[in-house]
Amino acid sequence: MREIRGRSDGAGLRVAIVAARFNELVTAPLVDGALAGLAGAGVADDAITVVWVPGAFEIPLVAERLAASVDAVVCLGAVIRGETAHFDLVANEAARGIAAVSRRTGVPCIFEVLATDDLAQAQARAGGAHGNKGYEAAAAALEMVDVLRQLGEGRG
Repeated sequence: MREIRGRSDGAGLRVAIVAARFNELVTAPLVDGALAGLAGAGVADDAITVVWVPGAFEIPLVAERLAASVDAVVCLGAVIRGETAHFDLVANEAARGIAAVSRRTGVPCIFEVLATDDLAQAQARAGGAHGNKGYEAAAAALEMVDVLRQLGEGRG
């Protein structure tokens, strides 16, 4: 049996973070968490690019552009339910777009756009009671790079 498990070792890797400015009260701590996770895993500071976009809907386009020059992209945002269907449209299209970029480019694009009912739920996941999902997303990005590299071994 062959078992493949990725490691969160960032030495020598280039990683981009795309963060939505909308709900920056939530996304700024997510970015801080992702940066801490990358640094803790050995990603050099000069190997990290952070790009801020207006909102979650804009994340996939920038993620695709960045995927051409990095090993992984961490996509961060917060969409908080309101009184209209806008929440569903933005959250769904952000998820669909980020997944499509990952499949199209072969570069791990980690989806961590929080979709919550209220601000308190979002803050709980951005360094509050439920931890920091930005930190977790950074670890997932590094793990996926390693998994894909292991799967690529032996091909030629």
